Amino acid sequence: MSTSKVDPRGLRFAAALTTIVLAATLVTGSPWPLAFQAVVFAVSVAFGVQASPYGTVFKRFVRPRLGPPAELEDPRPPRFAQLVGLVFALAGLAGYLTGATVVGVVATALALVAAFVNAAVGLCLGCEAYLLFHRIRPSRTPATTTT
Repeated sequence: MSTSKVDPRGLRFAAALTTIVLAATLVTGSPWPLAFQAVVFAVSVAFGVQASPYGTVFKRFVRPRLGPPAELEDPRPPRFAQLVGLVFALAGLAGYLTGATVVGVVATALALVAAFVNAAVGLCLGCEAYLLFHRIRPSRTPATTTT
């Protein structure tokens, strides 16, 4: 697992493309854009956000036209966010493919809202969930006792 830092502009770029793909799913009612997005999420989860198709497009075509980023980010929260997106995409696909269209629409719409918020204002809801989880989970280090 790569721990190299990621360019947050690439994450927003990916969120913008995700927004377009998820909106296409809702507008057309077709599960195929959602299936494509699920594959993108799965690649991001398995190999890291920099190795995702959207990350590759950003790295090759967009980033060379930009100056260096002001700061880089830890890739673990965005990778977790991609896992959350994958769960919603799979739930949406299950809904669309089994005839439970309402489930498909709701799951896709929730993922769309999260992607749009990230693309528009840079707030990654899945990343925030990751950080919250790590703040509230118990510490793994054993407590020392004094005698």
